[in-house]
Amino acid sequence: MRTIARIAGLLAPLALLPATGLAQSTADQEAKTRAANIAAWPDAARSLFGQKTEPASMQARAIGSYARGCLAGAEALPVDGPSWQVMRLNRNRNWGHPALIDYLEKLARDVPRITGWAGLLVGDMSQPRGGPMLTGHASHQIGLDADVWLTPMPRGRLDREQRENMSAVNMARSDWRDIDPRNWTPAHTRLIRTVAAEPKVERIFVNPALKVALCREAGADKSWLEKVRPIWGHNYHFHIRLACPAGMASCQGQEPPNFGDGCGAELSGWIERQHNAIFNPPKPKPGPKPKPKPPMSLDALPPECRQVLVSR
Repeated sequence: MRTIARIAGLLAPLALLPATGLAQSTADQEAKTRAANIAAWPDAARSLFGQKTEPASMQARAIGSYARGCLAGAEALPVDGPSWQVMRLNRNRNWGHPALIDYLEKLARDVPRITGWAGLLVGDMSQPRGGPMLTGHASHQIGLDADVWLTPMPRGRLDREQRENMSAVNMARSDWRDIDPRNWTPAHTRLIRTVAAEPKVERIFVNPALKVALCREAGADKSWLEKVRPIWGHNYHFHIRLACPAGMASCQGQEPPNFGDGCGAELSGWIERQHNAIFNPPKPKPGPKPKPKPPMSLDALPPECRQVLVSR
């Protein structure tokens, strides 16, 4: 718990940045935040979808966009596999479109060969019916996003208490300008490079400090780094986003990467902004704090999401 508290204190200034997700919250912290958000906005889309515990019995469809949508006919990634373990079980976020489940299981089977690890620790995917979440993520709404911990899976099985409360390993150096060489290994680069080579993968998100290492370790061929984008948080895990399944008109994908490898001035800018936000945060403006923006309403989602919400 002292380790978790120390990390939380270091990351506190990141609250000034766009939402990063509460990937390392303990079960108690998660439960308190969920309850507070439901009480504050009981009719918000996040409250309605966040309290659904089972998938909609419908044909599998990703509906809408990654940050504004829902999921019909979701499947669950089994919490235990031959080379994976699902973390934070109380969140019930190990759901996804069947295409995501198939991909994660295949990737996990290949991980011992790629990295030498026993397997993967899988974090948040989607809720049983997708949609906005009560805590964390703005995306993960249509069953095509998954967070994979950068902590190698242990050889033995973690018990429930460990899965709910243990923290992943922070891969960023203390100055947040590069990786921590005590934790980052060539296996991490091999794993992310393998994921980037998969045609079904649309994007990979990592902390800017991690991308610094990936750019350095990529060698002459940096073309695969086009898919690997820097973003706040993501120093404990990397985020895999699949493209919309072929022919699924209800799914709104992203345009293909068209910004090059991102290893130059753009990455330097991310590093400087992150460093300043953590170590030189702006002083609060005087006067009363502005009221928080209301969370997304059900009306903001595609109309089909109403049927997903009420379906048995």
